[in-house]
Amino acid sequence: MATPLELSTRASADGIPVVTVAGEIDMSNAGRFRDALGLAAAAVDGGSFVVDLTGVEYLDSAGVHVLFAHASRIRLIAGPLLEPVLTVSGLSGITSADESQ
Repeated sequence: MATPLELSTRASADGIPVVTVAGEIDMSNAGRFRDALGLAAAAVDGGSFVVDLTGVEYLDSAGVHVLFAHASRIRLIAGPLLEPVLTVSGLSGITSADESQ
């Protein structure tokens, strides 16, 4: 059975895509996560976008791999629950706890 994952994309006040993710990201749904980030990346044609992970309860290596594919173009927003995995993976440098866009 697939792990529950909710994805939505909206534009910030500046017109920057914000991909909001809730639930669990693992190998059963990393393809959906990859596709959502790919659409956001295509919408900004080389620019940057935001990935809001504050609603994510679990992030495994498949999800981290997807984030690394866009690491140079994304700003992550994450809560303290994901701090250890983002720190160990090296993604904490592009992560903010601030939810304001």
